[in-house]
Order: sequence, then structure tokens, then C-alpha cells
Amino acid sequence: MVDYFTQFSCVLDVGDADNAAAALAIHAQMAIDLEADDDIAIGFVAAVSSDEPSSLWLTDDDGHGEPEHVVAFALRCAQAFNLSGRWGFVWALTCSRPRLDAYGGGGRVLDLGSRKSLAWTDCSQWLADQLVAAVPREES
Repeated sequence: MVDYFTQFSCVLDVGDADNAAAALAIHAQMAIDLEADDDIAIGFVAAVSSDEPSSLWLTDDDGHGEPEHVVAFALRCAQAFNLSGRWGFVWALTCSRPRLDAYGGGGRVLDLGSRKSLAWTDCSQWLADQLVAAVPREES
């Protein structure tokens, strides 16, 4: 049996320790809502950073991460705490056994102030696009 993983680890600064505590409540409510509406787990763990009490450490849930849930959470925190500036994170797609379609990753950049996604990339799709677009070099 093959296990597929989406892994990440990032920090979201929400301004102060009170906001961090409130952000954990947002995370808990998101988890309840996702379970009730779609019967799925939230796909990431949030904890107050031991290094900085105004920051949340966001990680995959034992290899089963969901980047879109992290994006939604960051945007909800941006709205709740009037955050601004750019923020982003990257993730890795891995597999417990060698498979041709099992590895990759991606990244996302958000503008917290405008609550918009600015850029994203998907390494697996990037490679496929580059292979199709590549022009063979003539040999001499």
C-alpha cells in the first residue's frame, strides 16, 4: 500500500498574544464547520509559537495537510485581526513508495491587507507545462 503526504510548516504572525489565542478559536471553529459541512478534517494543526507568542505555527497533520485550508485560515485571521502585508508558505508532496506522479509541491503568496492571493505555483504542473513547451534542440 502506498501513502501520499502533503507536508508543510510555517508561521503566521497575528499581531499579539490575545490575537493568537483568538486565532486558535478560529481554527477550532473551522475544524467544526468542515467536519459538519463536508465531513473532512481541517488538514493542519495550529499552535502558538514557543518563540513568539504573537505567532501561530501551522503544520500538516502528520503528513496529511491541506494547503487550501491554511489559505482560508490565514485570510480569516487577516480579516479578524486587520492584518496587512504579504504572507506565504510552501508545501511538499511526497509518497511512502516510489511513484511517478507522487512528488511535487507548491507555494502560495497572499496579500493579507486586500485578502487576495497574489501568486501560486504547483511544481508538478510546472514540470508538465515545461515538458510540453520545450522545443527540442537540433543536434549537429
